Amino acid sequence: MLPVRVVFVRRRSEYDELLDRHATFGQAEFFLRSRGRSIEDVVARHEAIQAALHLVSTSLPADVRQARVERTDLDRYLFAPEDIVVAVGQDGLVANVAKYLSGQPVIGVNPEPGRNAGVLVRHEPTAGAAIVDRVRHGQATIEQRAMVQATLDDGQTLTALNDLYLGDPGHQSSRYTLTVPERGTERQSSSGIIVGTGTGSTGWSSSIANDRELLDWLPEAASDGLAWFVREAWPSPATGRVLEFGALLASQRLELVAESELLVAFGDGIEHDRLSIAWGQHLTVGTSEHRLALVVA
Repeated sequence: MLPVRVVFVRRRSEYDELLDRHATFGQAEFFLRSRGRSIEDVVARHEAIQAALHLVSTSLPADVRQARVERTDLDRYLFAPEDIVVAVGQDGLVANVAKYLSGQPVIGVNPEPGRNAGVLVRHEPTAGAAIVDRVRHGQATIEQRAMVQATLDDGQTLTALNDLYLGDPGHQSSRYTLTVPERGTERQSSSGIIVGTGTGSTGWSSSIANDRELLDWLPEAASDGLAWFVREAWPSPATGRVLEFGALLASQRLELVAESELLVAFGDGIEHDRLSIAWGQHLTVGTSEHRLALVVA
């Protein structure tokens, strides 16, 4: 059996992207200053992430193998069964990596406790190595978080930790037939459907639910259920808006048949990793068999 490998996951900082675009610190500083911003805050956030990565990495025992991967490379990275994943950054980074795992424990490290909410990145950098040690020895507290899954009629699947978007790739009008368990079928024209998990109840679905005074429909964080919301359904002689929101038990599935030339399904804001749904194709959405193993203590 291979020894444990700790895989650090990070997202490129705004400072990294500025240097890619403008080549030098001076040019990046001028660009921001011309738009009324200061580069000091950008650099401070970059350095906070780097310091957190360095602290956890250098605090690990010598027998622990280490690797690093950026968010943009996750869909091409091969995680091993013995991996312990350490996501250093915002809460969304944990959601980004979750869909590419198969049960590996995830430790969320918060490099900026005063700025990030810390819903999923719960641990301070100073505690990172100790949390890794607890995971290695089976002493950590791990929550199994439900994920949402979309399945096409050709067998392709896509999972997400927070939410799935179903609709037009440009968020314009989407035409489809929606079937909801125990509530029937309706042809709709809308700006898409959001299906959220309990973990996602503090994210995109929360914003939609709050605007409609439907927060009571959102599942609890540890729930296996889902909540779904149709965005801006347009009533017409051919389309309706009766099926606008609801909840799904873990055993239930939404069904959608595309009536647009192209619809897409993507999860947790990663638009380039998506399913393409052609006219007439059938998509089902429900709770996935996969879970995120979130290390909470």
